[in-house]
Amino acid sequence: MDIHTHTLPAPTTLDTAPPRARDRRLTRLRRSVLAHRIVFFTVLLCAWELVSRVGPWPDYLMPGPLAVGRALVAGLRNGLFVHGASVSLVRLLIGYGLSLVGGVVLGTLLVRYTALRNTVGTLIVGLQALPSVCWLPLAILWFGLNERAIIFVVVMGSLFSVVLGVRDGIANTPPIFVKAARNLGATGVRLYTEVVLPAAFPTILAGLKQGWAFAWRSLMAAELLYFSLSLGNLLQTGRDLNDAAQVMAVMTLIILVGVTFNQLLFAPLERRVAERWGFGTTRA
Repeated sequence: MDIHTHTLPAPTTLDTAPPRARDRRLTRLRRSVLAHRIVFFTVLLCAWELVSRVGPWPDYLMPGPLAVGRALVAGLRNGLFVHGASVSLVRLLIGYGLSLVGGVVLGTLLVRYTALRNTVGTLIVGLQALPSVCWLPLAILWFGLNERAIIFVVVMGSLFSVVLGVRDGIANTPPIFVKAARNLGATGVRLYTEVVLPAAFPTILAGLKQGWAFAWRSLMAAELLYFSLSLGNLLQTGRDLNDAAQVMAVMTLIILVGVTFNQLLFAPLERRVAERWGFGTTRA
């Protein structure tokens, strides 16, 4: 058979449905997920209210969702929750931003230099397992009870997750990608920015997301001891006043802020990565 006179069949993909059918299927999937979430949270709120009414704790120690909702609305109306959330978010963005810069640089260096990987890399793996609240006593001794101490705790809580995510992503880049890029003339910074980092981005993104979660938790732990208007301090104030409704309202606000940032920042990036690598067609 003369292979030059015959064309090979086009490669098949996992999803061969027409675009309109695929869009309809994705719409049905999203509606199904939304319905499941509505049912789940409705049942959860009803169970919470039931435990509040008949549970082992009095209602002032275990307020129901209605009481917590009223406390949340009151805190938003008088401005305490809004101001506290803005202060916490500024600290979080500063600390996480520093972690991003330091984590990307250090993670790249760990891959590039074997001596660093065998020494500093081993230390980072150990430090990553250390709870971030353990840095708080040292931060107070080194910086005093101030903004720098809080930001230091946030950085130490998130930095190592970012470093390890960058290191693992770059180290696990398929060698065939690097060889092909070098054969095409890509070297130095261009090799990293156009080949290595895009290929490593799924793993790097997981490290960035984990670092964000650790930064958020570290910030709340540090703010519990720092007496300024913030979300962590509002938690402490609610405990001092024996106001469980305020404590749960602030906890709810913390969850909402975390979910909002995940949906606005990380979820779109994850969808783009999934679509780029060909396994995002079933995501809601």
